[in-house]
Amino acid sequence: MVLAAEKKVASKLLEQDISAEKLYTLNDNMVCAVAGINSDASILINRARYYGQIYRRTYNEEISCEQLVRHLSDLKQGYTQHGGLSPYGVSLLYAGYDDDHEFQLFLSNPSGNYSGWKATSIGSNNSTAQTVLKQEFKENLPLKDAVALAIKVLSKTMDSSTLSSEKVEFATIGKNKDGKIVQKIWSPADIDLLIKESGLAKPQEDDE
Repeated sequence: MVLAAEKKVASKLLEQDISAEKLYTLNDNMVCAVAGINSDASILINRARYYGQIYRRTYNEEISCEQLVRHLSDLKQGYTQHGGLSPYGVSLLYAGYDDDHEFQLFLSNPSGNYSGWKATSIGSNNSTAQTVLKQEFKENLPLKDAVALAIKVLSKTMDSSTLSSEKVEFATIGKNKDGKIVQKIWSPADIDLLIKESGLAKPQEDDE
Protein backbone atom coordinates (compact mmCIF):
# COMPACT_ATOMS: atom_id res chain seq x y z
CA MET A 1 0.00 0.00 0.00
CA VAL A 2 1.18 3.51 -0.81
CA LEU A 3 0.51 6.91 0.76
CA ALA A 4 1.77 10.01 -1.04
CA ALA A 5 1.50 13.67 -0.04
CA GLU A 6 2.47 17.13 -1.24
CA LYS A 7 4.59 19.23 1.09
CA LYS A 8 3.38 22.79 1.55
CA VAL A 9 6.53 23.94 3.31
CA ALA A 10 9.43 23.57 0.89
CA SER A 11 12.87 24.98 1.64
CA LYS A 12 16.42 23.89 1.00
CA LEU A 13 17.16 24.76 4.65
CA LEU A 14 14.68 22.18 5.97
CA GLU A 15 16.16 18.90 7.22
CA GLN A 16 14.04 16.59 5.11
CA ASP A 17 15.15 13.27 6.62
CA ILE A 18 13.57 14.10 9.99
CA SER A 19 10.86 16.60 9.04
CA ALA A 20 7.93 14.68 7.57
CA GLU A 21 5.05 17.11 7.17
CA LYS A 22 2.09 14.97 6.11
CA LEU A 23 3.02 11.34 6.81
CA TYR A 24 3.30 9.65 10.21
CA THR A 25 3.98 6.21 11.67
CA LEU A 26 1.30 5.13 14.18
CA ASN A 27 2.62 1.69 15.16
CA ASP A 28 4.40 -1.27 13.57
CA ASN A 29 1.41 -2.02 11.32
CA MET A 30 -0.05 1.40 10.44
CA VAL A 31 0.93 4.67 8.79
CA CYS A 32 -1.23 7.69 8.03
CA ALA A 33 -1.39 10.85 5.96
CA VAL A 34 -3.01 14.09 7.11
CA ALA A 35 -4.63 17.08 5.41
CA GLY A 36 -5.69 20.18 7.29
CA ILE A 37 -4.40 21.91 10.42
CA ASN A 38 -1.06 20.33 11.32
CA SER A 39 -1.26 21.25 15.02
CA ASP A 40 -4.59 19.40 15.30
CA ALA A 41 -3.06 16.46 13.42
CA SER A 42 -0.16 16.26 15.88
CA ILE A 43 -2.55 15.91 18.83
CA LEU A 44 -4.48 13.11 17.11
CA ILE A 45 -1.30 11.31 16.01
CA ASN A 46 0.05 11.34 19.56
CA ARG A 47 -3.31 10.09 20.88
CA ALA A 48 -3.32 7.25 18.33
CA ARG A 49 0.22 6.19 19.25
CA TYR A 50 -0.60 6.29 22.98
CA TYR A 51 -3.83 4.32 22.59
CA GLY A 52 -2.08 1.76 20.38
CA GLN A 53 0.66 1.22 22.98
CA ILE A 54 -1.87 0.89 25.82
CA TYR A 55 -3.71 -1.77 23.80
CA ARG A 56 -0.47 -3.62 23.05
CA ARG A 57 0.60 -3.58 26.70
CA THR A 58 -2.82 -4.85 27.79
CA TYR A 59 -3.40 -7.57 25.17
CA ASN A 60 0.17 -8.29 23.97
CA GLU A 61 -0.77 -7.73 20.32
CA GLU A 62 -1.18 -4.83 17.90
CA ILE A 63 -4.54 -3.10 17.83
CA SER A 64 -6.68 -3.80 14.75
CA CYS A 65 -6.74 -1.06 12.12
CA GLU A 66 -10.44 -0.27 12.34
CA GLN A 67 -10.44 -0.21 16.14
CA LEU A 68 -7.72 2.45 16.18
CA VAL A 69 -9.48 4.44 13.45
CA ARG A 70 -12.77 4.21 15.34
CA HIS A 71 -11.14 5.43 18.56
CA LEU A 72 -9.80 8.58 16.90
CA SER A 73 -13.02 9.13 14.96
CA ASP A 74 -15.04 8.97 18.20
CA LEU A 75 -12.69 11.53 19.71
CA LYS A 76 -13.12 13.87 16.74
CA GLN A 77 -16.88 13.41 16.65
CA GLY A 78 -17.17 14.28 20.36
CA TYR A 79 -15.70 17.72 19.68
CA THR A 80 -18.56 18.51 17.27
CA GLN A 81 -21.28 18.00 19.90
CA HIS A 82 -20.53 20.70 22.47
CA GLY A 83 -20.68 24.47 22.22
CA GLY A 84 -17.41 26.26 22.83
CA LEU A 85 -15.30 23.38 21.52
CA SER A 86 -13.43 23.72 18.25
CA PRO A 87 -13.59 20.55 16.09
CA TYR A 88 -10.36 19.00 14.89
CA GLY A 89 -9.79 20.55 11.47
CA VAL A 90 -7.99 17.63 9.89
CA SER A 91 -8.75 14.64 7.69
CA LEU A 92 -6.68 11.48 8.00
CA LEU A 93 -5.95 8.65 5.60
CA TYR A 94 -4.89 5.45 7.37
CA ALA A 95 -3.08 2.52 5.73
CA GLY A 96 -2.52 -0.58 7.81
CA TYR A 97 -2.54 -4.33 8.21
CA ASP A 98 -4.03 -6.76 10.72
CA ASP A 99 -4.49 -10.52 10.70
CA ASP A 100 -8.30 -10.34 10.52
CA HIS A 101 -8.72 -8.18 7.40
CA GLU A 102 -5.13 -7.90 6.09
CA PHE A 103 -4.35 -4.65 4.23
CA GLN A 104 -6.84 -1.83 4.78
CA LEU A 105 -7.29 1.83 3.88
CA PHE A 106 -9.53 4.14 5.91
CA LEU A 107 -10.49 7.79 5.52
CA SER A 108 -11.65 9.89 8.47
CA ASN A 109 -12.96 13.44 8.04
CA PRO A 110 -13.19 16.29 10.61
CA SER A 111 -16.76 15.34 11.57
CA GLY A 112 -15.59 11.97 12.88
CA ASN A 113 -17.12 9.86 10.11
CA TYR A 114 -14.83 7.18 8.68
CA SER A 115 -15.05 4.76 5.77
CA GLY A 116 -12.99 2.04 4.09
CA TRP A 117 -11.56 2.47 0.58
CA LYS A 118 -9.56 0.67 -2.08
CA ALA A 119 -7.99 3.98 -3.17
CA THR A 120 -8.87 7.58 -2.33
CA SER A 121 -7.48 11.05 -1.64
CA ILE A 122 -7.87 13.94 0.79
CA GLY A 123 -6.92 17.61 0.74
CA SER A 124 -6.71 20.15 -2.06
CA ASN A 125 -7.52 19.13 -5.66
CA ASN A 126 -9.30 16.12 -4.21
CA SER A 127 -11.75 15.78 -7.11
CA THR A 128 -8.97 15.72 -9.71
CA ALA A 129 -7.11 13.02 -7.78
CA GLN A 130 -10.27 10.96 -7.46
CA THR A 131 -10.86 11.17 -11.20
CA VAL A 132 -7.36 9.88 -11.96
CA LEU A 133 -7.73 7.06 -9.43
CA LYS A 134 -11.09 5.98 -10.88
CA GLN A 135 -9.54 5.76 -14.34
CA GLU A 136 -6.20 4.18 -13.44
CA PHE A 137 -6.63 2.13 -10.26
CA LYS A 138 -6.74 -1.67 -10.44
CA GLU A 139 -6.97 -4.12 -7.57
CA ASN A 140 -3.88 -6.08 -6.50
CA LEU A 141 -1.44 -3.64 -8.10
CA PRO A 142 2.22 -4.54 -7.49
CA LEU A 143 3.98 -2.05 -5.21
CA LYS A 144 6.00 -0.61 -8.10
CA ASP A 145 2.85 0.11 -10.12
CA ALA A 146 1.05 1.55 -7.09
CA VAL A 147 3.94 3.95 -6.49
CA ALA A 148 3.90 4.96 -10.18
CA LEU A 149 0.16 5.67 -9.95
CA ALA A 150 0.68 7.79 -6.82
CA ILE A 151 3.35 9.81 -8.63
CA LYS A 152 1.01 10.31 -11.58
CA VAL A 153 -1.77 11.56 -9.29
CA LEU A 154 0.60 14.01 -7.61
CA SER A 155 1.86 15.29 -10.96
CA LYS A 156 -1.70 16.20 -11.95
CA THR A 157 -2.82 17.73 -8.65
CA MET A 158 0.15 19.57 -7.14
CA ASP A 159 0.14 23.35 -6.99
CA SER A 160 3.87 23.38 -7.72
CA SER A 161 5.28 22.71 -11.17
CA THR A 162 8.24 20.90 -9.59
CA LEU A 163 8.01 17.21 -8.73
CA SER A 164 10.88 16.35 -6.38
CA SER A 165 11.62 15.13 -2.86
CA GLU A 166 11.48 18.75 -1.68
CA LYS A 167 7.80 18.86 -2.57
CA VAL A 168 6.45 15.32 -2.02
CA GLU A 169 6.50 12.58 0.61
CA PHE A 170 5.96 8.83 0.28
CA ALA A 171 5.16 6.04 2.72
CA THR A 172 4.57 2.35 1.97
CA ILE A 173 3.44 -0.65 3.95
CA GLY A 174 3.73 -4.25 2.77
CA LYS A 175 5.09 -7.71 3.51
CA ASN A 176 8.68 -8.84 3.02
CA LYS A 177 9.75 -12.29 1.85
CA ASP A 178 9.47 -13.66 5.40
CA GLY A 179 5.86 -12.48 5.68
CA LYS A 180 6.71 -9.72 8.16
CA ILE A 181 4.93 -6.37 7.86
CA VAL A 182 7.32 -3.63 6.77
CA GLN A 183 6.36 0.03 6.74
CA LYS A 184 8.59 2.82 5.55
CA ILE A 185 8.55 6.59 5.15
CA TRP A 186 10.77 7.13 2.12
CA SER A 187 13.95 9.18 2.25
CA PRO A 188 14.49 12.15 -0.12
CA ALA A 189 17.07 10.17 -2.13
CA ASP A 190 14.64 7.27 -2.63
CA ILE A 191 11.85 9.65 -3.66
CA ASP A 192 14.02 11.42 -6.23
CA LEU A 193 14.98 8.03 -7.69
CA LEU A 194 11.31 6.98 -7.91
CA ILE A 195 10.36 10.21 -9.68
CA LYS A 196 13.28 9.87 -12.08
CA GLU A 197 12.32 6.30 -12.94
CA SER A 198 8.71 7.38 -13.52
CA GLY A 199 9.81 9.84 -16.23
CA LEU A 200 7.80 12.64 -14.59
CA ALA A 201 10.72 14.54 -13.09
CA LYS A 202 10.76 18.28 -13.84
CA PRO A 203 13.58 20.78 -13.58
CA GLN A 204 14.23 22.05 -10.06
CA GLU A 205 13.30 25.65 -9.29
CA ASP A 206 15.43 27.72 -6.92
CA ASP A 207 13.62 28.99 -3.83
CA GLU A 208 13.29 32.74 -3.72
